[in-house]
Amino acid sequence: MITTLLIFFPLISALLLLLVNGEQVKKIALVASLVEFGILLYAISQFQYNAETQFLFNQPWIGSLGIYFKVGMDGISLLMVLLTTLLVPIIIYSSFSHSYKNPSAFYSLILIMQMALVGVFVSLDGFLFYIFWELALIPIYFICLFWGGENRARITFKFFVYTLLGSLFMLVALIYLYIKSPLHSFDIDALYQSGKQLSACEQSFVFWAMFIAFAIKMPVFPFHTWQPDTYTNAPTQGTMLLSGIMLKMGTYGLIRWLLPIVPLGIQEWGNTAIILSVIGIIYASCIAIVQKDMKRLIAYSSIAHVGLISAGIFAFNVQGLQGSIIQMISHGINVVGLFFIGDIIFERTKTYEIAKLGGIRSINSKFAVLFLIIMLGSVALPLTNGFVGEFLLINGIYQYNAWIAAFAGLTVILGAVYMLRTYQSVMLGESNSLTSTFAELKSNEKTVLIIISVLIIAIGVYPKPLLDISEPSILKLANSWHWTDIK
Repeated sequence: MITTLLIFFPLISALLLLLVNGEQVKKIALVASLVEFGILLYAISQFQYNAETQFLFNQPWIGSLGIYFKVGMDGISLLMVLLTTLLVPIIIYSSFSHSYKNPSAFYSLILIMQMALVGVFVSLDGFLFYIFWELALIPIYFICLFWGGENRARITFKFFVYTLLGSLFMLVALIYLYIKSPLHSFDIDALYQSGKQLSACEQSFVFWAMFIAFAIKMPVFPFHTWQPDTYTNAPTQGTMLLSGIMLKMGTYGLIRWLLPIVPLGIQEWGNTAIILSVIGIIYASCIAIVQKDMKRLIAYSSIAHVGLISAGIFAFNVQGLQGSIIQMISHGINVVGLFFIGDIIFERTKTYEIAKLGGIRSINSKFAVLFLIIMLGSVALPLTNGFVGEFLLINGIYQYNAWIAAFAGLTVILGAVYMLRTYQSVMLGESNSLTSTFAELKSNEKTVLIIISVLIIAIGVYPKPLLDISEPSILKLANSWHWTDIK
């Protein structure tokens, strides 16, 4: 029941929110998201630290076609739901400084998206997974379309077409696995067994069909072209949802659906996927270095970080997977913080152009300290959350191939270049006409930045609870497919 409650409580809250008018919509949406987070914390308190799927709910949906409403959580799913339920209240609270036209629709769409994201992370039926995957696209499409910036119609349409096209590839792969399954079922275990029985050629087909869908969502080079424009033109809270949570659908899909289904496909094409991921790291980092717009810089930095996560997953070892899961959580926290920093600066200066800023530290030193902590987490300074994930990822990639690890590790160096230089240009030096009147942080801004900063340090200093939750599920995945034998 806990899993179904986690799915449907945001949906019910969103529908009720449509009946509310005025500014109180924000507070009700925040309370609803906090209740959802409380439900997840209760689930964590009841969670047994083993590899089994827990909080299982399994009922026939379209039984004649082998489609079931089957949901549950293991350690990997639990951490993804934790990230979702943690970030949504932060994202909603960060919006309290803004007034949106038709706020009831805006916040309802956020909660509906939360419902779909949770559904993606807990689905144990291939068809159900696809339904939630598509449902997550609809609310963010309307958020970007109605509350986005200039050229939002063209940019949002491109984003919609890209992701929808990728989803169709995944649907084709799922139907192919369903047809090949002796049980004719979309149950995740049946699809696992169906994948094992495919030839190497068939597994290669399924690999590319599913990989393209996940690569577009993350995104990984060269499927990334929709991302910078969409992140830049979306309203800040929409960008936070996209970068903080939604792209994790792709990386989670690799772990939960791609790796276990097509091990021979991974053996054949995994190296290609790693190379594409590493190219994306270097390419996006170099583009970020020359960016003059702060929001676009953060968008390209996200591509680089996700490229490292993808490479760690395809390294096909325990360290790479552990690192990818920790880094998914860390990246979600850090990128939400960075986009919120950009939003605070834009609200006060009306510009994202880095060259026009400077000297903010001398005007608002508290803001400078909080920005510094979030920035250091992003560049993976030891004792921050970014270091834990990147260390494990590079370790896992090194076990796969030392040369690839060397190039993948450039993300640390290049990331430090563009983030430290941005901090220097924006925060240090002399203030100017735009920054000399930089206002003090509002209560919600200060609270959000402090929460994110505390999470960055807490996970960096003591990541063991998160690692303990995911480790049994990762070891089960590794042992069940005999990864060392495959490699």
